[in-house]
Amino acid sequence: MTGSTAAPAAATDKRAPFQRIFLTGGSGYVGRNLISHFVARGVTVTALARSDASAERVLALGAIPFRGDLFDSALAAAMAGCDALVHAAADTDHGPATEAQRRINEDGARAVLDAARVAGIAKVIHLSTESVLATGRPLVNVDETMPLPRNPAGGYSRTKAEAERIALAANAPDLSVVVLRPRFVWGRDDTTALPMLMDAVRSGKFAWISGGTYLTSTTHIANLCHAVELALGKGQGGEVYFISDGDPLPFRTMVSALIETQGYAVPEKTVPRFVVRAVAAIGDLLGAISRGRIVPPLTLQTYATSAVEVSFEIGKARRELGYVPVMSREEGLAELRAHQH
Repeated sequence: MTGSTAAPAAATDKRAPFQRIFLTGGSGYVGRNLISHFVARGVTVTALARSDASAERVLALGAIPFRGDLFDSALAAAMAGCDALVHAAADTDHGPATEAQRRINEDGARAVLDAARVAGIAKVIHLSTESVLATGRPLVNVDETMPLPRNPAGGYSRTKAEAERIALAANAPDLSVVVLRPRFVWGRDDTTALPMLMDAVRSGKFAWISGGTYLTSTTHIANLCHAVELALGKGQGGEVYFISDGDPLPFRTMVSALIETQGYAVPEKTVPRFVVRAVAAIGDLLGAISRGRIVPPLTLQTYATSAVEVSFEIGKARRELGYVPVMSREEGLAELRAHQH
């Protein structure tokens, strides 16, 4: 079996509000940590697993694997007896839009919610992203009242925004659906963003965009797990909540700190924003003309995620969920450094 060590979330209540949870995306970074978080609280977690390797990973973490996919005809039966669903599965690719991504993010959300209704599940947490608001323009201290844009940055933003619409439309008296929007999820056991960042640093391809001084919100994985638990107990059906580590900080400050935890010097190279924006536009054009056969190194979706300010306030989560971050950035970075040595 694959022994994946997930980051332990800081303790909150000893018992979670629901005792049997069905989880999609269980073998991913967020999913693995959700399994560890809830199993530690005595919750029985059944995790959807698309492959034998994924099934082994979730089993090693203490979950019960259900071998299948989002469109499995037996999904409702697998959910039977569960109190809640946490939908964390998604195609997060930031390249050109694809039909495969649309199917996973949009049709997949619809299929999972339909199965939950048939299974009699009472509460659903739909994990979304701040990228549903991304257009390539700065997002400055936004909140949940900001409407979804007509022209999102790319396929990821477009399909996740539509998945949100599907999730919120499914909210009903007998099926309470809550949407959480984290940003820049990070922490120990990161098998996605941090490895990609370090590959760029090691290869010499990493560069700051106009110095990287713009602000970003971030969400430590322990804080996201804590927010999911709170949303299960206190989240209002049909509502959306931003989740973060608190106040935003300069993108360069955060990324530099992450690089330093891995024992590498922080690069100094910088590229003007207008150059990156032009390259992203060309990348989108090539992707569209080739109908996805050309995979460009940069797209507007990537630009919107990492080249402009993306900050939001979490007052709604504080008020309605009682959310307070349980892991500070300093503690999270110290954990990364300790895990490196």
